Parts: sequence; structure tokens; C-alpha cells
Amino acid sequence: MPEFDPASFELQRKGHAFEDFTPGRRFVHHWGRTLTEADNAMFTTATLAYNPLYFNAEYARAEGHPGIVVNPMLVLCTVVGLSVEDLSEAGGPFLGVDAATFHRPVYPGDTIVAASEVVDARESASRPVFGVVTWHTEGRNQRGELVVEFRRTNLVAKRRPS
Repeated sequence: MPEFDPASFELQRKGHAFEDFTPGRRFVHHWGRTLTEADNAMFTTATLAYNPLYFNAEYARAEGHPGIVVNPMLVLCTVVGLSVEDLSEAGGPFLGVDAATFHRPVYPGDTIVAASEVVDARESASRPVFGVVTWHTEGRNQRGELVVEFRRTNLVAKRRPS
């Protein structure tokens, strides 16, 4: 068997460059994700988030929910993940999430979809081959109800560095 040669594979550029992000541009992220009880149990256990709402159906019902509540941080991470292909797949350092608001609980079996709008795009003062882009992203359930929204900022590589 011949030795593996990674140079024999052509790199395919994916994602968008800084120049593609103009304020007001909207992206409807085409994948949705149905969150399951197993997703919730694994995430909650892995992150040591032992709030009984996330793993104890009787406790959740006693608190007015129909059953277990999906860990809101899993919802946030899922919505960020749904947006990656359109917003940050081309690479560039993640700078943070701001103003995250959780509007309503998500339950196992809910399907989450996401959409984002470019809020700001500016040249990076310290890295001339990058721009700084901020998006406002919303995650909604299968009924169209807003479940989470936030602002996310990344450095994004320029197509044509100045």
C-alpha cells in the first residue's frame, strides 16, 4: 500500500470571506437539528450541569414543564453550530458571544432552526488580513417560536488582503 500523501489532496476553500458580510445581509441556515433526550443527557453529563430540570422528569413536571428540559447551553451550542457553514466555516478566531437571551424552554423532540443577520463588519485594526464581523442569530423551534438569540463575533479572513 502506498504511503499516505496529504499534499495529493487539493484543498477546497469553504465559507465566506470578510467582503461577503455587509450589514443587513441575512442568512437562513439550511439545516435544522432535532434535539433528543440522549443529546441532552450526554451534554448535561459531559458539562457537569446537574440541574434536575435536565435529567429528572418528575422534578421538571413539578416545576410546570411537560417533562425534561433541554439544557439551554446545548440549545445555544446547537444554534451556533447550525450557523457555522454560512458564517465562520472559512476560519478565523472566534471572539465571543454577547447578549444571549433564552426566550423559552426546549424539550426533547423539538427541532431547532437558525437564521443570522450581519450587524457589523469592520476592518481589524490589529490584523490587516482580517475583518471583524458581528452577527445577530436567532434559534427557533418547529413552531417558529423564538427560543434563543445572541450576537456572535469572529475575525474573518479577507479575500483580498489590503
